[in-house]
Amino acid sequence: MQKSTYESPFSTRYASEEMQALFSEDMKFRTWRFLWIILAESQKELGLPISQEQIDELKKYQNDINYEYAQKVEKQVKHDVMSHVHAYGAQCPNAKGIIHLGATSCYVCDNTDLIIYRKALFIIKLKVLNVIKKLSEFAYEYRDMPTLGFTHFQPAQLVTVGKRACLWIQDLLFDVNELDFVIDNLFFLGNKGTTGTQASFLNLFDGDHEKVKKLEQLIAEKSGFKNIIPVSGQTYTRKQDSRILNVLSSIAQSCYKFSNDLRLLQHLKEVEEPFEKNQIGSSAMAYKRNPMRSERISSLARYVIVNALNPAITASTQWFERTLDDSANKRISMPEGFLAVDSILNIFINIADGLVVYPKMIEKRVMEELPFMVTENILMEAVKKGGDRQILHEKIRLHSMDAANRVKNEGLSNDLIERISQDSAFNMNKDELQNILNPKDYIGRSAQQVEDFLKNQVKAVLDANPVEDIEVSLNV
Repeated sequence: MQKSTYESPFSTRYASEEMQALFSEDMKFRTWRFLWIILAESQKELGLPISQEQIDELKKYQNDINYEYAQKVEKQVKHDVMSHVHAYGAQCPNAKGIIHLGATSCYVCDNTDLIIYRKALFIIKLKVLNVIKKLSEFAYEYRDMPTLGFTHFQPAQLVTVGKRACLWIQDLLFDVNELDFVIDNLFFLGNKGTTGTQASFLNLFDGDHEKVKKLEQLIAEKSGFKNIIPVSGQTYTRKQDSRILNVLSSIAQSCYKFSNDLRLLQHLKEVEEPFEKNQIGSSAMAYKRNPMRSERISSLARYVIVNALNPAITASTQWFERTLDDSANKRISMPEGFLAVDSILNIFINIADGLVVYPKMIEKRVMEELPFMVTENILMEAVKKGGDRQILHEKIRLHSMDAANRVKNEGLSNDLIERISQDSAFNMNKDELQNILNPKDYIGRSAQQVEDFLKNQVKAVLDANPVEDIEVSLNV
């Protein structure tokens, strides 16, 4: 039965179960309870009158959230955090009085966001590495297959299919480097209080500054963070959100570049994305094989790139120690930025795992353009046979123009080699000219560049981050 209310396409069509689970309401509220537990636990360790029985009671109900009760309270108090404090207290009557002790709402809200973003960044990294691994296998397999290079989408010197794939991989390697930086430099808010002064916690510990600092260190360590933001207002600086979405935008840019290239290659009938046996390319044109996966990457990537403006504007417009105009925007732009990139990478992995190459079409296009590209080599060989360089140069120019006219205006094949073989000034027969037309003689160091790149750059990253060894726990 179809629902009569709006649902996000990320939930119904695009994003993975694991990424949706991370940004679910259940994950958020279970993480709130985790933070309340470690706050009480750490306060007990530092001497506040909190019992182990109270801690145990809190742990018992961490993942058993009484949502109906919380919703009922929120209708009355109009405050989501306090409604869940009351709901937790209703389940834990012995611990009711020490839940959220000394904290403000941002203790659970901001720290929860950071915990979730960190897990989500690891999922994104895992998927980027998966794409790199699959593209690397493709690049190596086709490292020495000549293909026509394009500049301005006009025929240029030859490259190889594998070398072109390395351009896609290299962009993704830059993204992995940025991801590592963002993950390693993600700063936990800790327990800062209403304006970032930690006054409430200083009061709890009777003016003992060291205990306040130790409390924050304990909470950060139990949450898996090595960095604590040194100074803050009520919230962590929204520059962190901007930094996160910038790296997501960077990944989207890399994927967009790949998807555009593949869409063009599919038009040229050289390389295609996978096409399922029963897949329909067009509702009207039954013969069509549209690059729908690549187009979807392009479409979603455009969304992410534009979405990166949201946290940038939010970070720049925050007033003093806190305003609330970040909240509604952040609630949408941050999760959906992750869900979109997750969706893009899921599609990318699927494409990279099943790229279809058409060697004969690639060779045909190479041989159509190669005669124009080897004219300098022909000129040098003809001069070695006693020809006049200036005269031969002019003849090649005229023959090239006539051959190009034949291709463009008459729709016929490129007959430049035939013309030159019949011109006695060159003193070269067709066999000699055909020997010059070996595509592999014109790919430069493409194959070696692929091998060096995969060995010296890609292997180091994959060895340092074994894809099969990376696990992202969805548990709090």
